[in-house]
Amino acid sequence: MKALLFFANGFEETEAIGTLDVLLRGGIDVRTVSITDDLTVEGAHGQKVIANTTISEVKDELVDALVLPGGMPGAANLAECSVLRDMLIRHHAEGKLVSAICAAPMALAKAGLLDGIDATCYPGFESELPNANHKTSGVVKIGQIITGRGPGYVFDFGLAILASLAGQSVADEVAAGLLLGGR
Repeated sequence: MKALLFFANGFEETEAIGTLDVLLRGGIDVRTVSITDDLTVEGAHGQKVIANTTISEVKDELVDALVLPGGMPGAANLAECSVLRDMLIRHHAEGKLVSAICAAPMALAKAGLLDGIDATCYPGFESELPNANHKTSGVVKIGQIITGRGPGYVFDFGLAILASLAGQSVADEVAAGLLLGGR
C-alpha cells in the first residue's frame, strides 16, 4: 500500500509527523510531498522538514491514499493548490482513500468531495465546509473519505487510515505498540 502525505508551509507538525509515524509503523509506503518545488517546508510552529518529493513529481501517480495534515496557513495553502485539488478529485473518483485533519478538510470541501456527507474539522472551520454535514467526532469515515478534528485526535486519525489500508488487525497491533489504551 502506498500513500502520499502533503506538506504546505504552515502545516501542523503534530498531525503530519504523528500520522506519518502511525502509517510507517503499519507498513505503509509513505512519501512526503511538498506542494511547492522546494523540498524544505516550515510548519506552523517553525519546525522545518524536508519532504521526500515535490507535487510536480507525483501529480500523475495514482496511490492508495492521500493524506492532508492541518495547521494554518498550511491547510489554506493545501486548499489553494490546484494540482492537489485535481489529485484529490481523481483519487476519489478511482475509489482511493482521501483524508484530511484539522483545518485541512477545507481542501476536500474545495474539491467538492464533502458535499452532503458527514465530516469533522477543527472547531471554527465549519464555514470552510459549507456543504458538509458537520460532526464533532474525533474522526469521521464515510466511504473512502476520512476527516479528523485536530491534533488531539492524530493517533485516531492515523489508525483510521491504517485500518482502511491494511486492515483493523494491523491498526490494532500498531495501537498496542504505541501503548494506546483501550484498543
